[in-house]
Order: sequence, then C-alpha cells, then structure tokens
Amino acid sequence: MTKPILEISKIVTQFQAPKKFLSPAAPPVTAVNEVSFDLAEGEVLGLVGESGCGKSTLAKTVLGLYREAAGDITLQGREVSGVDPRQARRLRKDIQYVHQDPGAALDPWWRVGGILDEGLRIYGVNDGKERERRIDEMLEAVGLAASFKRRYPHELSGGQQRRIGLARTLILNPRIIILDEPTSGLDLSVQATVLQLMRDIRDRFGLTYLFISHDLSVVRRMCDRVAIMYLGRIVELGKTEDVFAGPRHPYTQALLDAAPSLKAGQLERAEMITGDPPSVRKVPPGCAFNTRCKYAVEACAAHVPSSETVEGRSVRCLRWREIAADMKAAPAS
Repeated sequence: MTKPILEISKIVTQFQAPKKFLSPAAPPVTAVNEVSFDLAEGEVLGLVGESGCGKSTLAKTVLGLYREAAGDITLQGREVSGVDPRQARRLRKDIQYVHQDPGAALDPWWRVGGILDEGLRIYGVNDGKERERRIDEMLEAVGLAASFKRRYPHELSGGQQRRIGLARTLILNPRIIILDEPTSGLDLSVQATVLQLMRDIRDRFGLTYLFISHDLSVVRRMCDRVAIMYLGRIVELGKTEDVFAGPRHPYTQALLDAAPSLKAGQLERAEMITGDPPSVRKVPPGCAFNTRCKYAVEACAAHVPSSETVEGRSVRCLRWREIAADMKAAPAS
C-alpha cells in the first residue's frame, strides 16, 4: 500500500441529550470512542459491526457531518479536524458519501438530470455544456443511458437508484468514497452487478473506499482490510484474509460463527451471539464485550484493554493470545 490518504487518530464523537426542565443535564453519549486507522490510496477498508456500533457515525464524522469531540483527522497530509461542520465539509470535499437508502437520498420531485446538475452547480461548474458533458459521462460510467436524465427516482429500480447515487458522487471528482451498506435490500443478482460496478469504477477513477456493511461475504469479496467495531471502538483490524482465517478478538469470532453458510447443500446452523448489545448510554465497565463473551474472566470487567498491534493486526482484547491458541488447537469442523 502507498502512503495513507486519510489518517484517523483517536477520534471521539459525542452527542448531548436534550436537557429536561428542572433536571440536571445528562452526560453526553459517546458514539465513537478513540478510533484510529489509516486508509491508503486505492485501498478498500471494510467497517463491520452490529447495528448501533457507531459505523455510520464514524463515517459521518470523517465526512464532516458530525463534529469530533476529540482526535485528529488528516486528509492528504493536511489537518482537517477541529473546525465547525460547514467548514469541515468544505475542507473534506475530496471525501463523498453514498447513502444507505438511495431512494430516500434522491429528491422525488427532481428528474435525475437535475439531481446530478445540482451538485455541479454547488461546486462552481457554471458552464452549462460542461455540466451536460459530465452528467452524460457519469451516467455512462455507471452503466446507464443518457435518457435516464429525464426519469424521476420512483421510475428507477433499486439497482438503478444505487447507480444514480454513485453517479452523483463521482461527478464531484472525489478521492475517497464512503459506501454505507451499498448492497442492502438488493437481490443477489443485482448485488453482484453493483459490486462489480464498484470494482470497475474504483479501477477507472483511482478511488479509495471506506466500505460499511453487515454482509460478511460481501466484505470478504470487496475489502483489502477489515475493521471490526463494537460499541464505538475498533476491536480488531487487519487484512481481510487474515481476519477471516484466524480472528483474534472473540467478537470477531462470534460474528463469523453467526454468519449462515451452506455445506454439502445443507444450511449450517449458525452459532448466535448470546445477549443483546448494551446501550451506548450504559457501556459495561472494562471490555465492553465482556457481558457477552464466553472467554471473559474477572479482569475483563476491571480493565479497558488497549489496542495491541502484532504483525500488522491490531486487536483490543486482554486474552487474545490465549484465545488465538485455543482456536488454533480446536479441530476443524
């Protein structure tokens, strides 16, 4: 990998609950807690975790929609953190976002051509012919004909809406694209088409992806590295093939065990993670996963584990060495 295009260091994102009349102010809720990672140019980094773990909040903090309470964000060697959201979005214009629900992100009263034209106007492209040329080029890049400019969002299928969302992002010439659940709600055949399109676009335009997904099979296929999040923290980060072949954090192992799979034409029984994720308002002391972890001991509830990096893999677990040894010694199923 080349020099990082994006560097995230100990980012914290908090939200303040509204104050009730004659009641003391509630403490802020920490949705992202000291998250650090680098993103190399041309890389696809997967971000995985259960709903509510902070994936989308982290992505919107990187984008500048949310303001970080602490930590540093460096984009192409330039510090872009510590400013108000409006200025942050201006400084981070090389980062763009593809929404999880493309239909909801497209104005139902505007035709596709107008939706794409709006972004170019906002970014200062005043020549009408140049805007028209770039719109046609982006539609062609995502596999749609120029005639789609005259359609409304409700006239498009889910896969076509995803393509329009990609076109609206690409038309602004970003360096980094954040893809939030880009295949959710799509048929398997459409998923495959959209994923291949994302690969082709990445190669054609030299893009870097931050890829948020619940689907482990998609992450395994698309991502160079994967980061596993739990209650606002990254608990494991490493090359995708290494993490899938030998998870070091018990939460990563639990996610992989919970994913259904087929063997010899039969659906294997998935091993579910016990219990529900704790609320971000009441994070358990020590390791946040200790209340659901089958490997937890007394020390896990007493100490917050720090992130330890060995051979390019980082893991946040007090007992990861013992767990990794147990996994290695366990007979293959």
